[in-house]
Amino acid sequence: MAQSAVKKVVLAYSGGLDTSVILKWLQEEYGCEVVTFTADIGQGEELEPARAKATAAGIKEIYIDDLREEFVRDFVFPMFRANAIYEGEYLLGTSIARPLIAKRLIEIAAETGADAISHGATGKGNDQVRFELGAYALNPEIKIIAPWREWDLLSREKLMTYAEQHGIAVEMKRDGTKSPYSMDANLLHISYEGYDLEDPWVEPGQDMWRWSVSPEQAPDTPRTLELTYAQGDIVAIDGKAMSPAEVLAELNRIGGEHGIGRADIVENRYVGMKSRGCYETPGGTIMLKAHRAIESLTLDREAAHLKDELMPRYASLIYNGYWFSPEREMLQAAIDKTQTVVNGVVRLKLYKGNVMVAGRKSETNSLFDSSIATFEEDAGAYDQKDATGFIRLNALRLRVQGRMKK
Repeated sequence: MAQSAVKKVVLAYSGGLDTSVILKWLQEEYGCEVVTFTADIGQGEELEPARAKATAAGIKEIYIDDLREEFVRDFVFPMFRANAIYEGEYLLGTSIARPLIAKRLIEIAAETGADAISHGATGKGNDQVRFELGAYALNPEIKIIAPWREWDLLSREKLMTYAEQHGIAVEMKRDGTKSPYSMDANLLHISYEGYDLEDPWVEPGQDMWRWSVSPEQAPDTPRTLELTYAQGDIVAIDGKAMSPAEVLAELNRIGGEHGIGRADIVENRYVGMKSRGCYETPGGTIMLKAHRAIESLTLDREAAHLKDELMPRYASLIYNGYWFSPEREMLQAAIDKTQTVVNGVVRLKLYKGNVMVAGRKSETNSLFDSSIATFEEDAGAYDQKDATGFIRLNALRLRVQGRMKK
Protein backbone atom coordinates (compact mmCIF):
# COMPACT_ATOMS: atom_id res chain seq x y z
CA MET A 1 0.00 0.00 0.00
CA ALA A 2 1.30 3.45 -0.88
CA GLN A 3 1.78 5.07 2.50
CA SER A 4 1.14 8.55 1.08
CA ALA A 5 -2.35 7.39 0.10
CA VAL A 6 -3.45 7.18 3.74
CA LYS A 7 -4.39 10.46 5.40
CA LYS A 8 -6.36 9.25 8.42
CA VAL A 9 -6.69 5.78 9.97
CA VAL A 10 -8.99 4.37 12.67
CA LEU A 11 -7.05 2.02 14.94
CA ALA A 12 -8.67 -0.70 17.04
CA TYR A 13 -6.85 0.28 20.22
CA SER A 14 -6.62 -1.44 23.61
CA GLY A 15 -3.82 0.62 25.11
CA GLY A 16 -1.69 -2.49 25.56
CA LEU A 17 1.82 -3.04 24.24
CA ASP A 18 0.92 -4.12 20.70
CA THR A 19 -1.58 -1.40 19.85
CA SER A 20 0.43 1.29 21.63
CA VAL A 21 3.38 0.43 19.41
CA ILE A 22 1.11 0.29 16.37
CA LEU A 23 -0.22 3.77 17.13
CA LYS A 24 3.29 5.25 17.11
CA TRP A 25 4.34 3.13 14.14
CA LEU A 26 1.39 4.42 12.08
CA GLN A 27 2.30 8.01 12.92
CA GLU A 28 5.92 7.44 11.91
CA GLU A 29 5.64 5.09 8.94
CA TYR A 30 2.47 6.46 7.36
CA GLY A 31 2.67 10.04 8.60
CA CYS A 32 -1.09 9.97 9.00
CA GLU A 33 -3.59 11.14 11.58
CA VAL A 34 -4.74 8.34 13.89
CA VAL A 35 -8.18 7.94 15.46
CA THR A 36 -8.36 5.40 18.30
CA PHE A 37 -11.33 3.15 18.97
CA THR A 38 -11.62 1.09 22.14
CA ALA A 39 -14.62 -1.22 22.50
CA ASP A 40 -16.12 -2.19 25.83
CA ILE A 41 -17.57 -5.64 25.14
CA GLY A 42 -17.33 -6.80 28.71
CA GLN A 43 -13.64 -7.62 28.97
CA GLY A 44 -13.72 -6.44 32.58
CA GLU A 45 -10.82 -4.01 32.32
CA GLU A 46 -10.71 -0.30 33.06
CA LEU A 47 -10.76 1.48 29.72
CA GLU A 48 -10.03 5.04 30.75
CA PRO A 49 -6.25 4.38 30.84
CA ALA A 50 -6.51 3.79 27.10
CA ARG A 51 -7.91 7.29 26.72
CA ALA A 52 -5.06 8.72 28.78
CA LYS A 53 -2.44 6.89 26.72
CA ALA A 54 -4.02 7.97 23.44
CA THR A 55 -4.16 11.56 24.64
CA ALA A 56 -0.49 11.38 25.64
CA ALA A 57 0.30 10.17 22.13
CA GLY A 58 -1.32 13.27 20.66
CA ILE A 59 -4.56 11.66 19.49
CA LYS A 60 -7.37 14.19 19.04
CA GLU A 61 -10.26 11.85 18.20
CA ILE A 62 -10.69 9.11 20.79
CA TYR A 63 -13.65 6.71 20.80
CA ILE A 64 -14.39 4.51 23.82
CA ASP A 65 -17.74 2.83 23.22
CA ASP A 66 -19.85 0.67 25.52
CA LEU A 67 -21.02 -2.06 23.16
CA ARG A 68 -21.99 -4.70 25.72
CA GLU A 69 -25.71 -4.72 25.06
CA GLU A 70 -25.29 -4.60 21.29
CA PHE A 71 -22.74 -7.39 21.48
CA VAL A 72 -25.01 -9.80 23.33
CA ARG A 73 -28.31 -8.73 21.74
CA ASP A 74 -27.22 -8.59 18.08
CA PHE A 75 -24.36 -11.09 17.94
CA VAL A 76 -24.23 -13.55 20.87
CA PHE A 77 -27.96 -14.24 21.17
CA PRO A 78 -28.50 -14.81 17.42
CA MET A 79 -25.56 -17.23 17.43
CA PHE A 80 -26.98 -19.19 20.36
CA ARG A 81 -30.35 -19.48 18.61
CA ALA A 82 -28.41 -21.69 16.20
CA ASN A 83 -26.76 -23.72 19.02
CA ALA A 84 -23.49 -22.89 17.27
CA ILE A 85 -20.38 -24.73 18.37
CA TYR A 86 -17.19 -25.11 16.29
CA GLU A 87 -15.60 -28.55 15.96
CA GLY A 88 -17.78 -29.89 18.74
CA GLU A 89 -16.20 -27.84 21.54
CA TYR A 90 -15.55 -24.14 20.86
CA LEU A 91 -18.36 -21.72 21.69
CA LEU A 92 -16.91 -19.03 19.39
CA GLY A 93 -16.31 -16.38 22.04
CA THR A 94 -13.55 -14.52 20.19
CA SER A 95 -15.01 -15.16 16.74
CA ILE A 96 -18.35 -13.52 17.44
CA ALA A 97 -16.81 -10.33 18.84
CA ARG A 98 -14.80 -9.52 15.71
CA PRO A 99 -17.67 -8.58 13.36
CA LEU A 100 -18.98 -6.05 15.90
CA ILE A 101 -15.55 -4.42 16.20
CA ALA A 102 -15.18 -4.38 12.41
CA LYS A 103 -18.62 -2.80 12.08
CA ARG A 104 -17.78 -0.03 14.53
CA LEU A 105 -14.39 0.60 12.88
CA ILE A 106 -16.14 1.21 9.58
CA GLU A 107 -18.76 3.45 11.21
CA ILE A 108 -16.09 5.57 12.89
CA ALA A 109 -14.13 5.80 9.65
CA ALA A 110 -17.24 7.22 8.01
CA GLU A 111 -17.90 9.62 10.90
CA THR A 112 -14.33 10.96 10.97
CA GLY A 113 -13.56 10.93 7.24
CA ALA A 114 -10.82 8.31 7.65
CA ASP A 115 -9.71 6.42 4.57
CA ALA A 116 -8.22 3.43 6.39
CA ILE A 117 -8.57 1.21 9.43
CA SER A 118 -5.91 -0.75 11.32
CA HIS A 119 -5.84 -3.66 13.76
CA GLY A 120 -3.32 -5.54 15.88
CA ALA A 121 -4.10 -9.08 14.72
CA THR A 122 -1.05 -11.11 13.72
CA GLY A 123 -0.42 -12.65 10.32
CA LYS A 124 -0.78 -16.16 11.75
CA GLY A 125 -4.22 -15.94 13.31
CA ASN A 126 -7.90 -15.99 12.46
CA ASP A 127 -8.63 -12.48 13.70
CA GLN A 128 -6.96 -10.73 10.77
CA VAL A 129 -9.36 -12.59 8.48
CA ARG A 130 -12.40 -11.84 10.62
CA PHE A 131 -11.66 -8.12 10.96
CA GLU A 132 -10.92 -7.65 7.30
CA LEU A 133 -13.72 -9.76 5.81
CA GLY A 134 -16.15 -7.83 8.00
CA ALA A 135 -14.68 -4.48 7.04
CA TYR A 136 -14.69 -5.19 3.31
CA ALA A 137 -18.28 -6.44 3.47
CA LEU A 138 -19.36 -3.12 5.00
CA ASN A 139 -17.07 -0.82 2.99
CA PRO A 140 -15.54 -2.47 -0.10
CA GLU A 141 -13.26 0.52 -0.71
CA ILE A 142 -11.73 0.80 2.76
CA LYS A 143 -7.95 0.57 3.08
CA ILE A 144 -6.67 -1.80 5.77
CA ILE A 145 -3.30 -1.58 7.48
CA ALA A 146 -2.17 -4.76 9.24
CA PRO A 147 1.19 -3.88 10.83
CA TRP A 148 2.05 -7.47 11.74
CA ARG A 149 2.13 -8.24 8.01
CA GLU A 150 4.35 -5.25 7.26
CA TRP A 151 6.84 -4.60 10.04
CA ASP A 152 9.77 -6.60 11.42
CA LEU A 153 8.75 -6.26 15.09
CA LEU A 154 7.88 -9.94 15.25
CA SER A 155 8.67 -10.68 18.90
CA ARG A 156 7.74 -9.27 22.28
CA GLU A 157 11.37 -8.30 22.84
CA LYS A 158 11.40 -6.20 19.65
CA LEU A 159 8.12 -4.57 20.63
CA MET A 160 9.49 -3.73 24.08
CA THR A 161 12.64 -2.25 22.56
CA TYR A 162 10.57 -0.12 20.16
CA ALA A 163 8.40 1.05 23.04
CA GLU A 164 11.43 2.01 25.11
CA GLN A 165 13.05 3.86 22.22
CA HIS A 166 9.89 5.89 21.59
CA GLY A 167 8.93 6.58 25.20
CA ILE A 168 5.83 4.37 25.13
CA ALA A 169 4.73 3.39 28.64
CA VAL A 170 4.16 -0.35 29.08
CA GLU A 171 1.95 -0.93 32.08
CA MET A 172 1.88 -4.11 34.12
CA LYS A 173 -1.23 -5.56 35.71
CA ARG A 174 -2.53 -4.03 38.91
CA ASP A 175 -0.74 -6.60 41.09
CA GLY A 176 2.56 -5.89 39.35
CA THR A 177 2.59 -9.08 37.31
CA LYS A 178 1.47 -9.89 33.81
CA SER A 179 -0.12 -13.11 32.61
CA PRO A 180 2.28 -15.01 30.34
CA TYR A 181 -0.63 -16.02 28.12
CA SER A 182 -2.10 -14.23 25.13
CA MET A 183 -5.59 -13.50 26.42
CA ASP A 184 -8.79 -12.22 24.88
CA ALA A 185 -11.84 -11.47 27.01
CA ASN A 186 -15.39 -10.31 26.44
CA LEU A 187 -18.79 -10.98 27.99
CA LEU A 188 -18.94 -14.41 26.38
CA HIS A 189 -15.53 -15.81 27.30
CA ILE A 190 -11.84 -15.55 28.08
CA SER A 191 -9.33 -17.29 25.81
CA TYR A 192 -5.78 -18.26 26.68
CA GLU A 193 -3.05 -19.08 24.15
CA GLY A 194 0.74 -19.23 23.99
CA TYR A 195 3.42 -19.82 26.64
CA ASP A 196 3.28 -23.41 27.96
CA LEU A 197 -0.04 -24.03 26.15
CA GLU A 198 1.95 -24.32 22.92
CA ASP A 199 2.69 -27.89 24.03
CA PRO A 200 -0.66 -29.74 23.73
CA TRP A 201 0.53 -32.29 26.31
CA VAL A 202 0.98 -29.71 29.08
CA GLU A 203 -1.98 -29.31 31.42
CA PRO A 204 -2.76 -25.65 32.18
CA GLY A 205 -2.08 -24.57 35.74
CA GLN A 206 -4.96 -23.73 38.05
CA ASP A 207 -3.68 -20.17 38.42
CA MET A 208 -4.35 -19.49 34.72
CA TRP A 209 -8.14 -19.48 35.00
CA ARG A 210 -9.75 -16.14 35.87
CA TRP A 211 -13.53 -16.59 35.90
CA SER A 212 -14.14 -20.06 37.31
CA VAL A 213 -13.16 -22.23 40.22
CA SER A 214 -12.01 -25.74 39.44
CA PRO A 215 -14.83 -28.30 39.53
CA GLU A 216 -13.05 -29.98 42.46
CA GLN A 217 -13.26 -26.75 44.49
CA ALA A 218 -16.83 -25.91 43.49
CA PRO A 219 -19.57 -25.98 46.18
CA ASP A 220 -20.80 -29.34 47.39
CA THR A 221 -24.39 -28.11 47.13
CA PRO A 222 -25.94 -27.92 43.63
CA ARG A 223 -27.34 -24.61 42.41
CA THR A 224 -30.75 -24.69 40.73
CA LEU A 225 -31.84 -21.86 38.45
CA GLU A 226 -34.67 -21.20 36.01
CA LEU A 227 -34.21 -19.48 32.66
CA THR A 228 -37.19 -17.93 30.87
CA TYR A 229 -37.13 -17.92 27.07
CA ALA A 230 -38.98 -15.68 24.61
CA GLN A 231 -38.48 -16.44 20.91
CA GLY A 232 -35.24 -18.26 21.55
CA ASP A 233 -33.59 -15.69 23.84
CA ILE A 234 -33.26 -15.68 27.63
CA VAL A 235 -35.26 -12.79 29.08
CA ALA A 236 -35.25 -13.64 32.80
CA ILE A 237 -33.26 -15.60 35.40
CA ASP A 238 -35.22 -17.04 38.32
CA GLY A 239 -38.15 -14.86 37.28
CA LYS A 240 -36.17 -11.61 37.26
CA ALA A 241 -36.26 -9.79 33.92
CA MET A 242 -32.82 -8.83 32.60
CA SER A 243 -31.30 -7.26 29.51
CA PRO A 244 -29.18 -9.48 27.24
CA ALA A 245 -25.87 -8.24 28.70
CA GLU A 246 -27.19 -8.61 32.24
CA VAL A 247 -28.27 -12.19 31.50
CA LEU A 248 -24.85 -13.20 30.23
CA ALA A 249 -22.97 -11.44 33.04
CA GLU A 250 -25.12 -13.13 35.68
CA LEU A 251 -24.76 -16.57 34.09
CA ASN A 252 -20.99 -16.05 33.96
CA ARG A 253 -20.99 -15.27 37.67
CA ILE A 254 -23.15 -18.22 38.67
CA GLY A 255 -21.46 -20.64 36.31
CA GLY A 256 -17.97 -19.59 37.39
CA GLU A 257 -18.85 -20.26 41.02
CA HIS A 258 -19.71 -23.85 40.10
CA GLY A 259 -16.74 -24.62 37.83
CA ILE A 260 -18.77 -24.45 34.63
CA GLY A 261 -17.36 -23.75 31.19
CA ARG A 262 -13.67 -24.64 31.06
CA ALA A 263 -12.40 -26.09 27.77
CA ASP A 264 -8.98 -27.16 26.48
CA ILE A 265 -9.06 -27.41 22.69
CA VAL A 266 -6.81 -28.06 19.71
CA GLU A 267 -8.64 -26.36 16.86
CA ASN A 268 -8.15 -25.94 13.13
CA ARG A 269 -7.53 -22.29 12.27
CA TYR A 270 -8.88 -20.95 8.98
CA VAL A 271 -5.35 -19.99 7.88
CA GLY A 272 -4.36 -23.66 7.91
CA MET A 273 -2.59 -24.48 11.17
CA LYS A 274 -3.67 -26.28 14.30
CA SER A 275 -3.73 -24.19 17.45
CA ARG A 276 -4.15 -25.11 21.10
CA GLY A 277 -6.22 -22.77 23.25
CA CYS A 278 -8.05 -22.83 26.57
CA TYR A 279 -11.39 -21.13 27.08
CA GLU A 280 -13.66 -20.13 29.94
CA THR A 281 -17.27 -19.76 28.83
CA PRO A 282 -19.45 -20.35 31.89
CA GLY A 283 -22.51 -18.39 30.77
CA GLY A 284 -22.36 -19.69 27.22
CA THR A 285 -22.09 -23.30 28.40
CA ILE A 286 -25.25 -22.84 30.46
CA MET A 287 -27.04 -21.09 27.59
CA LEU A 288 -26.30 -23.85 25.08
CA LYS A 289 -27.59 -26.59 27.39
CA ALA A 290 -30.72 -24.65 28.27
CA HIS A 291 -31.53 -23.62 24.72
CA ARG A 292 -31.37 -27.16 23.45
CA ALA A 293 -33.65 -28.19 26.32
CA ILE A 294 -36.38 -25.69 25.49
CA GLU A 295 -36.09 -26.49 21.78
CA SER A 296 -36.52 -30.20 22.53
CA LEU A 297 -39.98 -29.36 23.87
CA THR A 298 -41.12 -26.78 21.32
CA LEU A 299 -39.49 -27.49 17.95
CA ASP A 300 -40.91 -29.88 15.37
CA ARG A 301 -38.69 -32.92 14.89
CA GLU A 302 -37.70 -32.22 11.28
CA ALA A 303 -37.11 -28.52 11.93
CA ALA A 304 -34.87 -29.42 14.88
CA HIS A 305 -32.95 -32.01 12.87
CA LEU A 306 -32.46 -29.63 9.95
CA LYS A 307 -31.14 -26.98 12.35
CA ASP A 308 -28.62 -29.51 13.65
CA GLU A 309 -27.52 -30.30 10.10
CA LEU A 310 -27.03 -26.61 9.27
CA MET A 311 -25.29 -25.73 12.53
CA PRO A 312 -21.73 -26.86 11.65
CA ARG A 313 -21.82 -24.74 8.48
CA TYR A 314 -23.18 -21.77 10.43
CA ALA A 315 -20.50 -22.18 13.12
CA SER A 316 -17.74 -22.36 10.51
CA LEU A 317 -19.00 -19.19 8.87
CA ILE A 318 -18.67 -17.35 12.18
CA TYR A 319 -15.30 -18.91 13.00
CA ASN A 320 -13.90 -18.01 9.59
CA GLY A 321 -15.16 -14.42 9.61
CA TYR A 322 -18.22 -14.50 7.36
CA TRP A 323 -20.75 -12.93 9.73
CA PHE A 324 -21.77 -10.33 7.12
CA SER A 325 -21.95 -12.83 4.25
CA PRO A 326 -25.22 -13.51 2.41
CA GLU A 327 -25.08 -17.19 3.32
CA ARG A 328 -24.85 -16.47 7.07
CA GLU A 329 -27.70 -13.99 6.81
CA MET A 330 -29.75 -16.55 4.89
CA LEU A 331 -29.14 -19.18 7.55
CA GLN A 332 -29.93 -16.67 10.30
CA ALA A 333 -33.28 -15.86 8.73
CA ALA A 334 -34.19 -19.56 8.66
CA ILE A 335 -32.98 -20.10 12.23
CA ASP A 336 -34.85 -17.06 13.55
CA LYS A 337 -38.04 -18.30 11.89
CA THR A 338 -37.85 -21.47 13.98
CA GLN A 339 -37.42 -19.49 17.18
CA THR A 340 -40.89 -17.93 17.18
CA VAL A 341 -42.13 -20.99 19.10
CA VAL A 342 -39.14 -21.30 21.44
CA ASN A 343 -40.86 -19.92 24.50
CA GLY A 344 -40.95 -21.27 28.04
CA VAL A 345 -38.86 -22.02 31.09
CA VAL A 346 -35.90 -24.35 31.62
CA ARG A 347 -34.82 -25.48 35.06
CA LEU A 348 -31.13 -26.35 35.42
CA LYS A 349 -28.97 -27.83 38.13
CA LEU A 350 -25.31 -26.78 38.30
CA TYR A 351 -22.90 -29.04 40.14
CA LYS A 352 -19.10 -29.24 40.06
CA GLY A 353 -18.59 -28.35 36.41
CA ASN A 354 -21.77 -30.00 35.15
CA VAL A 355 -24.93 -28.42 33.74
CA MET A 356 -27.93 -30.75 34.07
CA VAL A 357 -31.46 -30.16 32.82
CA ALA A 358 -33.92 -30.64 35.68
CA GLY A 359 -37.11 -29.59 33.89
CA ARG A 360 -38.59 -27.67 31.01
CA LYS A 361 -42.06 -26.30 30.28
CA SER A 362 -43.88 -24.15 27.75
CA GLU A 363 -47.44 -23.03 28.37
CA THR A 364 -47.98 -21.92 24.76
CA ASN A 365 -45.72 -23.94 22.48
CA SER A 366 -45.05 -27.38 23.99
CA LEU A 367 -45.37 -30.22 21.48
CA PHE A 368 -45.10 -32.83 24.22
CA ASP A 369 -48.44 -34.64 24.58
CA SER A 370 -48.47 -36.87 27.64
CA SER A 371 -51.66 -38.57 26.46
CA ILE A 372 -49.70 -39.93 23.48
CA ALA A 373 -46.29 -40.51 25.08
CA THR A 374 -47.60 -42.30 28.17
CA PHE A 375 -46.68 -45.93 28.90
CA GLU A 376 -50.13 -46.32 30.43
CA GLU A 377 -53.36 -46.86 28.51
CA ASP A 378 -53.78 -43.85 26.24
CA ALA A 379 -57.53 -43.89 25.55
CA GLY A 380 -57.04 -44.35 21.82
CA ALA A 381 -54.72 -41.38 21.24
CA TYR A 382 -52.22 -43.71 19.54
CA ASP A 383 -53.14 -47.03 17.94
CA GLN A 384 -50.14 -49.29 18.48
CA LYS A 385 -51.32 -51.62 15.70
CA ASP A 386 -50.46 -48.88 13.18
CA ALA A 387 -46.79 -49.44 13.93
CA THR A 388 -46.88 -52.80 12.13
CA GLY A 389 -47.46 -51.27 8.69
CA PHE A 390 -45.07 -48.41 9.45
CA ILE A 391 -42.26 -50.85 10.25
CA ARG A 392 -42.96 -53.14 7.29
CA LEU A 393 -42.92 -50.25 4.82
CA ASN A 394 -39.68 -48.87 6.22
CA ALA A 395 -38.15 -52.35 6.22
CA LEU A 396 -39.02 -53.02 2.56
CA ARG A 397 -35.69 -51.93 1.07
CA LEU A 398 -33.80 -53.75 3.84
CA ARG A 399 -35.67 -56.97 3.13
CA VAL A 400 -34.95 -56.64 -0.61
CA GLN A 401 -31.26 -56.16 0.17
CA GLY A 402 -31.32 -59.09 2.56
CA ARG A 403 -32.86 -61.41 -0.06
CA MET A 404 -30.25 -60.39 -2.62
CA LYS A 405 -27.37 -61.11 -0.22
CA LYS A 406 -28.92 -64.41 0.79
